[in-house]
Amino acid sequence: MGWASSRRKPPATSDAEESLAELRDLATSAGAQVAGSILQHSPKPDPATLVGRGKVEEVRGRAQAAGADLVLLDHDLTPTQLRNLEHALDRKVLDRTQLILDIFARRARTREGQLQVELAQLNYLLPRLGGRGTLLSRLGGGIGTRGPGEQQLEFDRRRIRARIRKLREAIERVRSQRALHRAHRRDQNFLTVALVGYTNAGKSTLFNALTRSTVTTSSRLFATLDPTVRALELESRRPVLLSDTVGFIRKLPTHLVAAFRATLEELAEANLILQVSDASQEEREQQDAAVEALLEALGVAATPRLHVWNKIDLLEPRERERLTASLRGCGSKPDAFAADADEVMISALTGEGLNTLRRRIDEALKEDPVVETQVELSASDGEGLALLHRHGTVLSTRHEDGRVLVRVRVASSLRARLNARGVASPKALARN
Repeated sequence: MGWASSRRKPPATSDAEESLAELRDLATSAGAQVAGSILQHSPKPDPATLVGRGKVEEVRGRAQAAGADLVLLDHDLTPTQLRNLEHALDRKVLDRTQLILDIFARRARTREGQLQVELAQLNYLLPRLGGRGTLLSRLGGGIGTRGPGEQQLEFDRRRIRARIRKLREAIERVRSQRALHRAHRRDQNFLTVALVGYTNAGKSTLFNALTRSTVTTSSRLFATLDPTVRALELESRRPVLLSDTVGFIRKLPTHLVAAFRATLEELAEANLILQVSDASQEEREQQDAAVEALLEALGVAATPRLHVWNKIDLLEPRERERLTASLRGCGSKPDAFAADADEVMISALTGEGLNTLRRRIDEALKEDPVVETQVELSASDGEGLALLHRHGTVLSTRHEDGRVLVRVRVASSLRARLNARGVASPKALARN
């Protein structure tokens, strides 16, 4: 059972309330039962306890009355503040970063995800050893023994630094493997579309709907941690891969972003980014701003992007019209939104708008463009005809003097392959 606390300056009251509500959601995702919360207005943090002596006493009293054994703060704590708060409150204390790290540690399933989470945990723990003790029970073996006369604290630091080096080496190998996979995709003319967005925006539900997959979905924050890649079928039949990524959040720890850089590098290689937003969230603008800031930090803000407004099934008709009007600035006619090539309104749960989204993805992928052309095949070339049906959209077929003339929409790369194989005449292929 936990008690949540947040400290903010008075002008940021609404932002502070939203952040505190998010902290409660994070606590629930971590398996805690929230017993209460408190919001403090303060011009500057107290260097000893962050919140000041009087507020510490208030929190202690309310936590004791509620029977809470854990206090969460929506702020990063210094080692000194952490030590002083735990002593004064006589309870375990976690800050926002520690809570997020705990959730990530619970959700990591792949070896890669576990390595990245452990690296982030150790980078956070290292400067705080003096305040919290060793907390090294999760460390693996293989670390050297301490020298004679070495102090325990220095020994613990040395163990952590050695483990961090090993983790970085292992993650570097992951980066190399991912780079090879990306190179292979490029060689095979695969295009990549990446899903990004605030945590719990419905990315995994959308991923399943677009790829007919069964990736685990949940209303809890950070339900998806390990990246997943599946084939995405579009009308053009181009080879496209869709990747699902970890959700973003406000005040995501910088060292956590750094630890997951090997995974997030997939975004740098994406041909198109689908930025998914929860249209039913009142604070959607603040959430989008947090996503935008992280995309900037990752150096992918310039990548072509479609903004996908999800969960419109949760909106009342008036809310939907109001959202449409605010996005387009063109009145309250709902259908007006459909003409915008940069934003799409959908419901991944009900399927509304998904066909429009697929079409927009096809249009937005400028690499390996789709062309309409006529292909000439011999009447006996069943393999060539099957290839066109499998990887293109056949518009018409005409038999003429032992030949088959096929009007088809195909990716430029496939047209080049057909030309190189001599399946179709160059003259016919040039007709678009």
